[in-house]
Amino acid sequence: MDDRTVKAFQERLKKIDTCVLSDALDRLGIKGVAFGMRRLAGSSRVAGRVITVTLGPAEGGVAPRHLCTAAVEQGTDADVIVVEHHSHQQAAGWGGILSLAAKQRGIEGVIVDGQCRDIDEAEDFGFCIFGKGSVPSTARSRVMEVACGEPVVIGGVRVRQGDLVLADGTGIVFIPAARAEEVIVLAEQLAAREQAMMVRIRSGEAVSAVMNHQYEAMLQG
Repeated sequence: MDDRTVKAFQERLKKIDTCVLSDALDRLGIKGVAFGMRRLAGSSRVAGRVITVTLGPAEGGVAPRHLCTAAVEQGTDADVIVVEHHSHQQAAGWGGILSLAAKQRGIEGVIVDGQCRDIDEAEDFGFCIFGKGSVPSTARSRVMEVACGEPVVIGGVRVRQGDLVLADGTGIVFIPAARAEEVIVLAEQLAAREQAMMVRIRSGEAVSAVMNHQYEAMLQG
């Protein structure tokens, strides 16, 4: 997927939210909602193309580079770094210097299926972090990067480099790259229906009348 296409999808995703995107995936039978993570720093809605990183236990090994640096250096303002960090929940898989470097590159944000640190710094930089939680413990001698650009599992979802992601205050949803247009079109349609229902409520119509049978029907087509 070229940068121009990604930027167009990114702009459209930022106009909807993860809830309506999840509804679209449900209707299409696609698994894409990642569970167990929340926003740790920043306040923006994050959307873009996925760059994947896999971390694993150091176990005395020597890493060829500091974890996540290759992902940061290839990232642009169309990208979101997504990190599988399952092996050590007492060590951070992302930190403050990485946040600063990613912010400098224009990267949208990072999603870590595991622990992060330097959350206050990321907040100061205005950089968005989503993760399971935060710890002060360093990755040194505990965790190392074992792959960049390979498929990962994030919150129970299989994610590939080049897939799309939307993350907001409610949660995180991934979209397979091959089905991006189909999913986003449907999500936009569902969002428009929800807005029409809200207009009716604001006009004074009873919520029971607005919601009666219509919410379920909306998700069925």
